[in-house]
Amino acid sequence: MTSRAGKLSRIVSLMKLQLRLSEWQLAQLRQQEQTMQDEQAWLVEMLNEGKAPAGSSSESIARRLNKTSVSARAVKERAAMQLDKVRSENRRVRRLEDVARAALADKLRDAEKRSLEDVTGTHAAVRDLMPRPASRIKT
Repeated sequence: MTSRAGKLSRIVSLMKLQLRLSEWQLAQLRQQEQTMQDEQAWLVEMLNEGKAPAGSSSESIARRLNKTSVSARAVKERAAMQLDKVRSENRRVRRLEDVARAALADKLRDAEKRSLEDVTGTHAAVRDLMPRPASRIKT
């Protein structure tokens, strides 16, 4: 049967992978957010200059800007929730790492204790087999 320390270290490893995935998802959301902000800036520039791209009117650009703004807010909210999730997972990983370190220390302490008991038990057995020296006190 595997030890508690081994199980905890595997759980920590899996949680770290999950944390990396969450961080990657957060990075993707931030990239989407940046892309939408760039698009918004471009659309505002088109409206301000009065030069609509071919086949577009200022109304269609305004609608597209509105749609992009709504989408950007939604992505920003999802990114904020994802950031909270990443922070929470990070705290859980750190706590579990502490528990795993303590379990490993307990395991090593127990192994050292058993080893010491084996050594002292062996010496005690050898001592019992050795003849005792005669008492020096003469009566």
